[in-house]
Amino acid sequence: MKNKATGIQYQDSSDSTVYDLKIQVVKDSFGKILSGMVIGATLEQNMASIMVAEPGDFKANLSLGVGLRSALLDEDLLKYRHAIKEQFALDGMTVKHLDLYNLQRFSIDAEYE
Repeated sequence: MKNKATGIQYQDSSDSTVYDLKIQVVKDSFGKILSGMVIGATLEQNMASIMVAEPGDFKANLSLGVGLRSALLDEDLLKYRHAIKEQFALDGMTVKHLDLYNLQRFSIDAEYE
């Protein structure tokens, strides 16, 4: 399995448009574009994408997605804790620590296998 921990970056959270590709155009002395897309660590953005996505949002894997937005209307977070572990495993991640008992303060520690 390819390592998914490195790839094309999304915009930083400090930028106005989140989930857009991060572009930094580099040109040579003649004005020719040498590079544009920023490559870097993607673990955090992949975790966020999987948690926000509803099943069916990813064209390549229609079953991938936790749908955490639905948890805002739910009082029982147990099914979301199970869904996060299951969905991260589908993407090749291992969850080492998951603290999701309160939507205001939660933490997830995961890594790619």
